[in-house]
Amino acid sequence: MTENTQQQTAPTTELPTQYAPAEVEGPLYQRWVERGYFEADAKSEKPPYTIVIPPPNVTGSLHLGHAFEHTLIDALTRRKRMQGFETLWQPGMDHAGIATQNVVERELAKEGKSRHDLGREAFVERVWQWKAESGGQISGQMKRLGDGVAWSRERFTMDEGLSQAVQTIFKKLYDDELIYRAERIINWCPRCLTAISDIEVEYQDDDGELVSIRYGEGDDSLVVATTRAETMLGDTAVAVHPDDERYKHLIGRQIKLPLTDRTIPVVADTHVDPEFGTGAVKVTPAHDPNDFEIGQRHNLPNLAVMDERAVITVHGPFQGLDRLEARSAIVAALRAEGRIVAEKRPYTHSVGHCSRCKTTIEPRLSMQWWVKVGPLAQAAGDAVRDGKVKIHPQEMEKRYFDWVDNLHDWCISRQLWWGHRIPVWYGPNGEVVCVGPDEQPPTGEGWHQDTDVLDTWFSSGLWPFSTLGWPERTESLEKFYPNSVLVTGYDILFFWVARMMMFGLYAMDGTPPFHTIALHGMVRDQNGKKMSKSFGNVVNPLDWMDTYGSDAVRFTLARGANPGVDVPIGEDWVQASSKFANKIWNATRFALMNGATVEGELPDPSEMSATDRWILSRLNKTVAEVDAFYDDYQFSKLSDALYHFAWDEVFDWYVELSKTTFFAGGEGARVSGRVLGEVLDVMLRLLHPVVPFVTETLWTTLTGGESVVIADWPKDSGFRDAAAEQEIALVQRVITEVRRFRKEQGLQDAQKVPARLTLDGTTLAAHEAAIRQILRLQPEGEGFSATASLPVAGATVALDLSGTIDIEAERKRLAKDLAAAEKEKAQANGKLGNEAFLAKAPDNVVDKIRGRLAKADEDIARIQTQLATLPQA
Repeated sequence: MTENTQQQTAPTTELPTQYAPAEVEGPLYQRWVERGYFEADAKSEKPPYTIVIPPPNVTGSLHLGHAFEHTLIDALTRRKRMQGFETLWQPGMDHAGIATQNVVERELAKEGKSRHDLGREAFVERVWQWKAESGGQISGQMKRLGDGVAWSRERFTMDEGLSQAVQTIFKKLYDDELIYRAERIINWCPRCLTAISDIEVEYQDDDGELVSIRYGEGDDSLVVATTRAETMLGDTAVAVHPDDERYKHLIGRQIKLPLTDRTIPVVADTHVDPEFGTGAVKVTPAHDPNDFEIGQRHNLPNLAVMDERAVITVHGPFQGLDRLEARSAIVAALRAEGRIVAEKRPYTHSVGHCSRCKTTIEPRLSMQWWVKVGPLAQAAGDAVRDGKVKIHPQEMEKRYFDWVDNLHDWCISRQLWWGHRIPVWYGPNGEVVCVGPDEQPPTGEGWHQDTDVLDTWFSSGLWPFSTLGWPERTESLEKFYPNSVLVTGYDILFFWVARMMMFGLYAMDGTPPFHTIALHGMVRDQNGKKMSKSFGNVVNPLDWMDTYGSDAVRFTLARGANPGVDVPIGEDWVQASSKFANKIWNATRFALMNGATVEGELPDPSEMSATDRWILSRLNKTVAEVDAFYDDYQFSKLSDALYHFAWDEVFDWYVELSKTTFFAGGEGARVSGRVLGEVLDVMLRLLHPVVPFVTETLWTTLTGGESVVIADWPKDSGFRDAAAEQEIALVQRVITEVRRFRKEQGLQDAQKVPARLTLDGTTLAAHEAAIRQILRLQPEGEGFSATASLPVAGATVALDLSGTIDIEAERKRLAKDLAAAEKEKAQANGKLGNEAFLAKAPDNVVDKIRGRLAKADEDIARIQTQLATLPQA
């Protein structure tokens, strides 16, 4: 069968009567770390298996999304470690530029200060101080969950090595003319006072207003509609479609811009949809990305009318007003002049918000640094098209291609102080010098460094190779790059995955950063609703861990994890997983007390009972099934397979069927004890990656091995016994049917009933003792009267229920059931005899009705037999 090659000591069967996760988990994890089980050796000759942790923000704490993702990654790496791979799960944290700066600025505000009171250098020092004291609490929480990461390799995106990597790739991109500086429309946060990228903008439907404004006079007038009336102060044209007959006479002419002393041209542009609205649009190049493009095509001036805080800077009456104040004031002024043609309130439309602070984004013309993504994105798309990188599930490929094939150039500069400062110096005479990590920046009067820092995603995009020592060709880089798989949520396919693909292929000579991208969904509440503080349904996983244990939280999350699909989770499910952990504990404890052992060779199948051979056959099928599910990232299916094998087949069937053997003692008990030990050994190793704590305690107690963390992963020996499986299936049918009948009669589980068993001599007879014990069936004895007879699976179980049931009430109940079964049969026959129905009905519907007919016939036969065996009144 399977063989564990670890050094073993004499096992002990002593286990506490109850499993107490709080007492077990902390000390176990500390022992694993102290023994170095999670560390990775670059000099090892074992094949590598590498996964990076999606670096959580230094400001963050463990939430259910983290717990979910970390559970899946930990399960993969624990299994691969057991399979003999040199496994590296790379930990670390992201400096989270905007989020961290906001946290420290709020702390300063409590002291009545701003970052400007400290100055840049002192403020950055204050952030480092905050990180040392308060940042990174998530590391301790990861240990609570059981994350098997290589802690000695922990990295931070602002540490010295990663900072060198950032400067190196910036310089390389700059020299290759893939980084440039230009004035473009960007997403600007008036609260954070920085540019943010498209993917850091969250869109939501807001209630606003849509106003229609008449520009110009008389026949030379036209109407435009806008939700942002305040931007009209920056209009430099009105655009119409060149083929729109309504406005052809105005194209090229000047019209009066209301509330100002300016005139603006009417331009013809094919971007305008003549069917939408009035077919005329106001053009504000400095405050709208589409308008900027129109402005570029028609050489229009860019007139900025708001400052960095979205305060109006032009036109006396409105100067100094916040954008929303100005919007109301301008609409009122236009209304007073009779320029408002129509108003619609509320007008619900999609509005962009800063993902960090939720402030409404303001499109703004600004000088920024950009990555020219065209060739990088092409390579990232081709790597998937060519099969170098596989996306799982495959249907997610379309979303990936839709993104990388339509990428705009990436704005990488941020107007912050916390982050990787852009390594560019400006000279007194307009010189621009990009400085690499080994180069000295220019000095002298008039030279100064760019004040901006890089987008956080710029440094995290280097994560798969910068954490391994790049740009140096380190042993770790040679051993562990590329990553085996990236496990991450589909929501950051664009944020992070695409950037790692672009940078990995660019920096590592065309080698992608990972072989497989395994995408999972988002954790939602038990009703499938998004978790949100505003909904009041956010769960702290640490609370559940305190109550039910980390294994219960992990198993619940893994059991809900279907590739690329959102995961609902509720406390009831965690409670059920806790019961599963307790079931494993109690059943293993019972088994150890009743002869389960791993000592000695596994007996030859010829020495085993059919029950023994059945469970070993099922065990090996489960090993094969779990392996296949792991390789396909089907965590839900592998968890279900393990749950049902452990609870249903091992504990509910094998242990129960074997009790008579164990109680009888002798050679049969010895053989079954060794078989049960083998089953528990393999089952606990299979379960370990998902539920590591309870399995560690049980496995080391069972086997005396050092740790299941470094035990061998089970292999399918190929042992199958179809005959034994068929035989036990018959036993299960008999027991299940009699159990159902007992329940229908209202008999208590422990209530003993006299019975006569007529069994098939070649199969079921050998199991009579087990059947009687499980079903609480006594020998028939003197005066036995068969008041009920159940034919099932080639056997007949006659029960003497005299004195236990009301015969007349039972006859009425059976008659009622018989009538229902006959009605069901008549309905099914009616449909199957209807040629018109059969001609139209799908095959699966017809098959279902045939199944109903067969079930009705079976029920009728069973009930008629039961009625015939009831005593006459």
